[in-house]
Amino acid sequence: MRATYVLLHRWAGLTTALFLFITGLTGAVISWDHELDEWLNGHLLDATTPVTADQQPQPVMELIRQAEQRHPHAQILYTELNAEPGHSFAFYAAPKLNPETGERYELGFNQVFVDPVSGEELGTREWGAVWPISTETFVSFLYKLHYSLHIPEMGGIDEWGIWFLGVIALIWTLDCFISLLLTFPKSRVQRGNNAAEKTRGWFSSWFKRFGIRWSGGSYKLNFDLHQAVSLWTWGLLLIIAFTAFSLNLKREVFMPVLTAVSDVTPTPYDVRPFTPLAEVKEPNLTMQQAIDIANERARELGWQEPANAVYYAREFGFYDVKMFFPENYHGTAGAGHRELFIDAYSGEVVGQRIPWQGSVADIFVQAQFPLHSGRILGLPGRILISMMGLVVAMLSVTGVIIWWRKRKARLASQHKQQSKQSAELKYS
Repeated sequence: MRATYVLLHRWAGLTTALFLFITGLTGAVISWDHELDEWLNGHLLDATTPVTADQQPQPVMELIRQAEQRHPHAQILYTELNAEPGHSFAFYAAPKLNPETGERYELGFNQVFVDPVSGEELGTREWGAVWPISTETFVSFLYKLHYSLHIPEMGGIDEWGIWFLGVIALIWTLDCFISLLLTFPKSRVQRGNNAAEKTRGWFSSWFKRFGIRWSGGSYKLNFDLHQAVSLWTWGLLLIIAFTAFSLNLKREVFMPVLTAVSDVTPTPYDVRPFTPLAEVKEPNLTMQQAIDIANERARELGWQEPANAVYYAREFGFYDVKMFFPENYHGTAGAGHRELFIDAYSGEVVGQRIPWQGSVADIFVQAQFPLHSGRILGLPGRILISMMGLVVAMLSVTGVIIWWRKRKARLASQHKQQSKQSAELKYS
């Protein structure tokens, strides 16, 4: 059985090594995506006009109107309602439909940055652009590389990369258990005369595998780094692997399996039909009206947080209004914010979401991204996940080196054996 585990671990490792190396390194960097973006792109993210008694921020809906007037082929679908002090507004823009061709307009950007006071447009960019890579697109390039490898759309489907890395993560999750089994001693160490002493001997032998032989030569050092670091970080590796699978294959595998064994509260994103853009009708409600309805509903529910961001899910026909204080941008432990879903045609409140509330399955679903990103533990969690990204990359490299050296040794042994047999035949 052990030989089977060795074979499975070898091929799982070789299959996933390159992709885990890439996602490990990118994950280490994008743990700090917001900080890096601010450092690299102050010309987009920093407001240029100071707020004074005479110069106050303009209403955000007026800024959106101005932006859509400058870009008539674009529709602003998402905005925060209060810019961070000293920062610009970053509007998410999507193309409208060209009535002549029936296709979406080509914008060349999906973000518009606007000064809150003057209304000046500071620039636009394509978040997640593959090329050209610049300071403006570098962080989002790495972010999208991390979860999709930038695998292009094929056959009208643009999720091939997400699905592919989801399968890689599933293989990695299963391999976590196989690799743990391979660290166990082959059998009980025959030490002592009774079962208790033999068990202690087994554990003593296993615990030695947590150590690293720093002076044992390059091969032993490489092997021990691969084995010992895997053991010390095994729980974290399993969490990262499983959450990567659950996030990338959420609709396709994770949620169907979870809903089959437990009760999960659906959101309008889960139950409403997706409407092609060509069939989307103009909403009866404006963004501002949806925000007003959400604030009124929040007061009825006793929520203290005001509406602070809104997203128009136009293909689903509702507004997603996020309720939070400006200083709590990332939400409670990274699980997002309270949300109210407002029907874009009737104005009815069609759902709500409260982080860390609901059934056990609801909380389990909500925990996936906070666990994967480390935000569940705040700043220490982000540091830990950044370090784990480097660990994943290191384990990928050391694993391939172990395989390559064993392969070379095996081929050398076979060659030596063949040479010996040839010599025996020659002189027989």
